[in-house]
Order: sequence, then structure tokens, then C-alpha cells
Amino acid sequence: MKKIIHRANTRGAANFGWLDSHHSFSFGQYYNPERMGFGLLRVLNDDYVAASKGFGTHPHANMEIVSIPLSGVLVHQDSMGNKKEIKTGDVQIMSAGTGVQHSEFNGSDSEAVKFLQIWVFPKVQDIEPRYEQKTFDEAKKHNHFLTVVSPDKADTEAVWINQDARFSLANFDESYSDSYKLHNENNGIYVFLLEGQLELAGEILDKRDAIGLTGDRSFDIKALKDSKFLIIEVPMG
Repeated sequence: MKKIIHRANTRGAANFGWLDSHHSFSFGQYYNPERMGFGLLRVLNDDYVAASKGFGTHPHANMEIVSIPLSGVLVHQDSMGNKKEIKTGDVQIMSAGTGVQHSEFNGSDSEAVKFLQIWVFPKVQDIEPRYEQKTFDEAKKHNHFLTVVSPDKADTEAVWINQDARFSLANFDESYSDSYKLHNENNGIYVFLLEGQLELAGEILDKRDAIGLTGDRSFDIKALKDSKFLIIEVPMG
């Protein structure tokens, strides 16, 4: 097994007042040649956006972009004609494909919105841009890996991604453990801890720590405290 550890306090950071963002990988003004991604996972930003603020209209192309709200309401609008509210419990994906313009704003004039923005390189270039979002039952994450992003179009419970990647969310009770099994032996997993404390691969993860793992077909994960976390399974090349 090979592993890389990204402690919360080693992430890149950008604070513009209205935006407080922490970057697991090189992004914007933060550049670290040793943190250019994990396999085909390119960006994982942990964003805080102040009330009524947000990202104005800007372009993307040939990237799978996933947004996962952690609290508050995010308002998305794009050149495909979509205008959507994305709330806690929702997962949104946008395949930028041949090119799309979009904006993201805090939908509240009194409370901040916190969300994860994640980019994955696509499997097929220049597809027609597309948008999808779904709401997931918090109870289904209890002591369970709930797949929320899947490459399998037949999996109607998850949003579809143009890549052999899967995202799973889990809420483990203290002392609960389970083994995550890869869907493809050439993939790796990147585990990002939202809350609590986890033990895996001989390491202890605390809030907002992350670990990337490759080389095994399954990985044992144990919660040392009540924990919420994200697993991103991606091809490594």
C-alpha cells in the first residue's frame, strides 16, 4: 500500500473576506508542485462564502465539477439554462465538456454557505455540457458508504460522472468500522474527513485531514469518534 497524508493545516488558503477557501491541491494563487492532484482528481476546495456573495459568471471546459453543500444554500446558474438551489444533502455535478459558463452565489442574505468544490478530469473529452443534481437521505449514510457519484448510468440513485470515478459519503458512529472495496484495481481512494476522527492505513485523521491510498483492493476504516467523511475513488492515470 502507498499513502500520502494531507493534514488540514498544510492546505493552501485564500481569504478575500467574502470567500475563505482551503485548497487540497494547487489552485489559483496557491501552487505546490507536489500537490497537483491525486490521480485524475484535480481540485478539492473547501469553501466558505459570505451572505449574498459568490462567484460571478466564468467559463469551464472538459472538467467534471462536483459541488457538495455542507451548510447553507448555493445558487447555481449556467449557460445551459439551469438556475438551481443546491442545499445540504444535495450533490450537484456539471460536465463542462465543450464549454459552459456558470455562476455560484450564496442564496442567503444572512448566513454563510459552506461547500466542497471538486474537479475530476473527464474520461471523454468535448462531450455536450450537462447538469444534474440529486438529494440524498442522511439516514442512508449511517454506518454505510453511500455512493452519490457514479460512472454507471444504470445507477439511478447517484449522479452520473464522465469518468471511472465514484464518490461516497459516510457517517460512522464512534468505534464503527468497515472496509471500502475498490471497484477497479487501478483506482485509488482519497479520503477527506469532514468531522470527527478516523483511523485507516495506520494513520489517525482529524477534522479536514485527508489521505490518498493506492496499491490494495480494500481499505479498513474505523471511526474513533462520530465521523462524517467523503471517499473519492479515481483512476490513478
